[in-house]
Order: sequence, then C-alpha cells, then structure tokens
Amino acid sequence: MKFKVITAVGTEPITRAEAKLHLGLDDMSGSHPDDAIVDALITGARQYAEHYTGRALAEQTIEAALDEFPDSDDDRIDLPMPPVASITSVKYTDTAGAEQTISGSAYALSTYGDSRTVAPTSGNYWPSTEDIPDAVRIRYVTGYAATGSGAEYAVLPKAVRQGMLMHISLTYPRNVFTPGERSAMESARDMLLNTIKDWSFS
Repeated sequence: MKFKVITAVGTEPITRAEAKLHLGLDDMSGSHPDDAIVDALITGARQYAEHYTGRALAEQTIEAALDEFPDSDDDRIDLPMPPVASITSVKYTDTAGAEQTISGSAYALSTYGDSRTVAPTSGNYWPSTEDIPDAVRIRYVTGYAATGSGAEYAVLPKAVRQGMLMHISLTYPRNVFTPGERSAMESARDMLLNTIKDWSFS
C-alpha cells in the first residue's frame, strides 16, 4: 500500500547524548564538533530501521492511499507502518468526483496484535469511489511512544535501540572497519531489527 508522511518525526527515539556515548565521543553532555553529523546519523539510523522493519519507530502522521475500498467479503484494511495509534480521517473521492469524509463512527481501528486494521463498524459499509488512483486516503498517527499506540509500544525495544546504535557506528565517517568487521556488524544490526520486523510488508 502506498503512503506518505504528513507530519514528520519531531523527537528522535535516540538522543544525541546516547549516540555520542556509543561512539565514544568525549564531552557527551556538551557541544562537540561532530554534533551536526551525529544528529544526521540518528535520523538516518531511524529511517533505515523503519524501512527495514516496516514499522514507525517514533510518533508521526502518515497518509495511506488505495485506489478503492476492499469488497464486502473482506472489508478490513491493513495499515502500513504500525503501531497505529489513532485514525485522523478516512476520505475518498466519490463517483461524482467530490471528496467525502467518512464519519468516525462508521469505522473502527483494531489495535490488537502487531498489525493494525481498520474496518467498517456493524451496519456500515465502505462506499463506492471514482475510478482514479488514490481514491481512498486514510490519515493516521502511528509510531512507538505515540499516544494511544498501546502500553506494549510505549518504549522502543532495547534490541531495536541497539540495532540503531550499531547503524550509527557503521555510518559515522570517522569509524574505520575491515570488510569482515563491517559485514559482521551489518548482520548483527539486522538480526536485532528482525525482532520487530513486520514480515507482511517486506
């Protein structure tokens, strides 16, 4: 399913101080000439981990798009980049070409399990849409630590944090590794990230 980021991550799940400590930089709490580099590596590590796992690792707003609603035989919509915390809106282009917004009472979000699905509530059905690309647009808040994502997603798992820190080490320009060391670290990083990988979106 296609999606785009509407509101980007505001607070990264790994702090500058954590990354600098992992990199062995002096004066972790104060300024360092490489602070800007470290900040960029933190963002890059999260983006890599999100792409690899298919999960949102920090709070953000995403909009997913479909060409049409699913049929009544299986009307559930699996939303990418879980854990989804809340639905902001479900909009569609009707058969007359006008944008419509579905009432929040006409659908429900399931927050059980690793994947998150939205489906019509009892007595409601997905409407017909115009035959155009992206006729259905679902906007939602997702990510670890996002309000409403659930207690089990309140804190980023330690294995994932360690995997992201390893990625920061791998991409820090002042670190030098042999090909064998780099390959071993990349494998270890991905094994750590595999602990939460959403295989259905791989």
